[in-house]
Amino acid sequence: MELRPEIAQSWRRAELSGLRPTSPADRLEMHDIDTKSRLLRAAGPVLDAHARHLADTSLCLVLADRDCRIVARRFGKRSAERALDDVSAVPGCQFTEETSGTNSLATPHEVRRGVAVHGAEHYLEAFKRFTCYGQPIVHPATRRLEGVLDISGLVTDTNPLLAPFLGHAVADIERRLAAGSNQAQQRLLAAFQAAQRRSSAVLALGEDVVLANSAAVDLVDACDHALLREVSRTRRGVRRLCLTSGTEVEVRMEAVSVNAGMLFELAPLRPAYPSRPRRRALGGILPADAEERLRRAAQARRRVLVSGEPGTGHTAATAVLAGGQPLARLDAADVPVLGAAAWCERLTELDRGHPGLVAVRDVHLLPPVLAARLARLLDSSTGWFVLTGVPVADLCGEHAALAARVHRRVELPPLRERRADIPALARTLLDELRPGTSLRLTAGALELLAAQPWPGNLRELETVLGEAAERRSAGDITARDLAPSCQVSAPSLRLTGWQQAEHDAITKALAAADGNKVHAARRLGISRSTLYNRMRALRITR
Repeated sequence: MELRPEIAQSWRRAELSGLRPTSPADRLEMHDIDTKSRLLRAAGPVLDAHARHLADTSLCLVLADRDCRIVARRFGKRSAERALDDVSAVPGCQFTEETSGTNSLATPHEVRRGVAVHGAEHYLEAFKRFTCYGQPIVHPATRRLEGVLDISGLVTDTNPLLAPFLGHAVADIERRLAAGSNQAQQRLLAAFQAAQRRSSAVLALGEDVVLANSAAVDLVDACDHALLREVSRTRRGVRRLCLTSGTEVEVRMEAVSVNAGMLFELAPLRPAYPSRPRRRALGGILPADAEERLRRAAQARRRVLVSGEPGTGHTAATAVLAGGQPLARLDAADVPVLGAAAWCERLTELDRGHPGLVAVRDVHLLPPVLAARLARLLDSSTGWFVLTGVPVADLCGEHAALAARVHRRVELPPLRERRADIPALARTLLDELRPGTSLRLTAGALELLAAQPWPGNLRELETVLGEAAERRSAGDITARDLAPSCQVSAPSLRLTGWQQAEHDAITKALAAADGNKVHAARRLGISRSTLYNRMRALRITR
């Protein structure tokens, strides 16, 4: 069967995720849903009205939220309900192309446009008896994806009028979303004005709006918005927080109406309360404790091993260590180009004649013989060296022995462990990319950046900002400007320490297995189905 291009591309994405056409449809992961969400409030009356047209048919309407979790269904006949239950199309179940292949929920969610999927065009065998049409629901004001609406039936129910029927329903939902936003903003404004009479610094955060009085503007940076939103998801009432400026505040948090937003009343703590400023390098991209250790090592010309995932700041760390001293670099990746003999000759020249710091980059890429030779050189040399490479735990054999020769070690954390620093890092990198310009990242853009997984770490963040700056040479960079490079509905899930360890172990196993799920599961000592479940739970999309 020859597939339409958009269907063929979807099949390819499903194959690359490790999904097979014979994979069962009854193992999709279930999630809690917000039954009072803005989407459901807007869509409920529309679904009820359109469901009346489905009476005595085998058609059904299925609504999914912005994470493609099913949140509502409407049926003509009960047989349609049973058919959906058989393929796990039930409230709370998440349909993505990685888990359910090509279908009219996952594919419109992926490509952000309406898609029809008929019978054999479904990737999973279990779905091939259905004909479906799905269309994304986009908020008229923010242009953000709010969900996907699907109409499905058996293959015998195929009808060219399904698409316009669904289009009218989506348009009605989008109009109600716009009207609901206006009402929510009015309630948020009323709560904000009332709070100003009892507090000095007041901040209101809605889904699409930010309100702040002058005291809050002076106290709260846009970097703090993501922190406040995250805390308010799990806490209410009063608690103490440390803002990115290092100021400790007492925050009173209160939900405004139903999904209208959150109100924050902030008061700086008196000097009687000890203040503990956040540890970060002002104006730099390295953590403050790492930069401090590098500067102390530089004063004594100590040898240092800088380790961490690619893109975490090896080059910046080397520059901090060198300070004003001459810096010479030798890259292990150049060995295949120069040849082992020429590379070793260059190393010997730098050891004997270079007056400053010699940086040997990516030592984990050295052939074992050269790693052993460099280790022997360090034993006998008095030269000032810095070695950079992957985390020490990932080294073995001669490379681990080489790392053992350097007792001063600085481990650079991945960007996913520095989410609170991402807004400040983004501003610093943007200033370096476009010095002297008026470019500014809005609060929404900073929140979107803080929610990304960043497998490429600082290097990836710099690339995303560079692309956004190319598209906008002045003014505000908004979340919409970042959308081509960032997941607009990126998860803001904060992982626990154990979940982060699971996440790292799985991503490393997948990288070592070149993305092969079977081999990665074998490395981890778990079944393939367990691996898929944990990848879905931790939102690993490799």
